[in-house]
Amino acid sequence: MITFSNKHRSKQPEIMDDLNFQGAEMKDLLRDLKIVNKWLGGNAITIDGIEKLMQDHSKTEKIIILDIGCGDGELLRKCADFGKRKNYNFELIGLDFNGNILKFAEEKSSNYPNIKFQKVDIFLDENLIPNCDIALCTLVLHHFNNEKIETLLKILIQKTRIGLIVNDLQRSKQAFNLFKMASQLLLKTKTARHDGLVSIARGFKKSELEHISKKIPNQMSVIRWRWAYRYQWILKKDI
Repeated sequence: MITFSNKHRSKQPEIMDDLNFQGAEMKDLLRDLKIVNKWLGGNAITIDGIEKLMQDHSKTEKIIILDIGCGDGELLRKCADFGKRKNYNFELIGLDFNGNILKFAEEKSSNYPNIKFQKVDIFLDENLIPNCDIALCTLVLHHFNNEKIETLLKILIQKTRIGLIVNDLQRSKQAFNLFKMASQLLLKTKTARHDGLVSIARGFKKSELEHISKKIPNQMSVIRWRWAYRYQWILKKDI
């Protein structure tokens, strides 16, 4: 039974965090997650954040973008397409701890020479996290408790030159109930239906993000609510 609380983030785990997830089941789940991402504002929220951070930077300079928890690399491919349209010089790196998903990501990204992937457990060895200009955390932070989120953001703000973009879920009872109804009709896998509800229950209130922000040094934060039930949190490096 998946429970929802307005007061506290859920501690219930998501099935997809299992490292053994692979094969047809994994591909079906990734398809469902792509559908969910489109419902809830999609990758456009992250790309809009990149555009905001790039306002003071030349299109000719090389920009290294790091995607934490990159999954099958869909966001990186969207970033590559965006960069090509806007004449940016992007180098894109995806990090994930699931080797099965990374193999799939490499296959799907074979036509993108400026995308590469690395298998990294971001909490096991921070030295394996590459330095970059911009780091992305899209639908990643809700997987972790607040202590781990603070640890990760402190590491990433040190690794970045320009800033960090968070795109994650608002913890909303309305969103929880809407997802429960819609997922039965549109999603193929039980895992996606289960994990989608858990993700919303593990999401954030704006005040919670603001509280975490105060603990992250050397940055200036702007947190915006975005449709549908998302927060765009831009942490601009303050040196």
